[in-house]
Amino acid sequence: LVNGVVSQLVQAISGKGGTFGSIKRQGTGSYYEHVKVSEPNEFDIMLLMPVERLQLDECDDTGAFYYLSFKRNPKEKHLLKFLDEEGKLSALKMLQALREIIKQEVKNIKDAEVTVKRKKARSPAITLQIRNPPADISVDIILALEVAQSWPLSTQDGLRVEQWLGRKGRLLHRSKSFYLVAKQNKKDKVLKENTWRLSFSHIEKDMLNNHGSSKTCCESDGPKCCRKGCLKLLKYLLEQLKMKYTKELDKFCSYHVKTAYFHACVKWPRDTEWQWGDLEHCFQKYLEYFLECLQRSQLPHFFIPQYNLLSPQDRASNNFLARQLSYQLNNRFPIFQE
Repeated sequence: LVNGVVSQLVQAISGKGGTFGSIKRQGTGSYYEHVKVSEPNEFDIMLLMPVERLQLDECDDTGAFYYLSFKRNPKEKHLLKFLDEEGKLSALKMLQALREIIKQEVKNIKDAEVTVKRKKARSPAITLQIRNPPADISVDIILALEVAQSWPLSTQDGLRVEQWLGRKGRLLHRSKSFYLVAKQNKKDKVLKENTWRLSFSHIEKDMLNNHGSSKTCCESDGPKCCRKGCLKLLKYLLEQLKMKYTKELDKFCSYHVKTAYFHACVKWPRDTEWQWGDLEHCFQKYLEYFLECLQRSQLPHFFIPQYNLLSPQDRASNNFLARQLSYQLNNRFPIFQE
């Protein structure tokens, strides 16, 4: 159902030529990383737009958020209309234009009942709702610029996977493009409408699907490890707690758990440290590592080490989650029994 709807939209959007003529789709998020827990009722689809010769200027100290402008005479003349008065590429204007096209196009979809949901503040996504009784499916469409140039300086000390995936593995990943999504920094009290955030979702997906230090880990005839099993358990645990304490845990999302997972893979790089039969023990040490991060309010972004995903300003909610997780750990996870 989702593929049908999205294919029709992508075809219609790129068929129009002009601004979004070069877009191509890429599935990101847990469903496509094969770590989805619960119902497959939420999908993230990235619409990638190749852009060349961008000038990136950091807009804060995180190293993750940037203003974009074009180096002289850009090939992408059709993007010039999205520049603001300072010559910066406005994420808001581009999203609005794409949103309008999608709103028109969903009217032409005959095989499914699709609506475009109201825009959420701060969200880089255009959310579609597909009727699929008894429950609806929600699809987040995220516009991303695909930039084939060397990665920004803030990523230089990130992706330290040498012990786990090898030096070659790191070089191979760093030779790929990086993405920029239309996302504003949460720390900003004033919303800057033209900032973009770095995204490495394609590389995260790759690391999740090729996660062994030996090439045969989890292949059909290779030894099975429990890395993904641990990630799914912690994702599920957080999801259940978020349902119970919606307001208190509003700041947390599965990306926190996924980042901690990558750090744990580096901390324990060998496949023998994640044997399938040791799931319980491995899950416990991964959870204890995540608890430490929460207690210290310190979880560096895996690709941008200076960017802390658990800011000390949120210490109260970090401690709240830590208490809930410790309770689960010490009482043999009652929430899994419910």
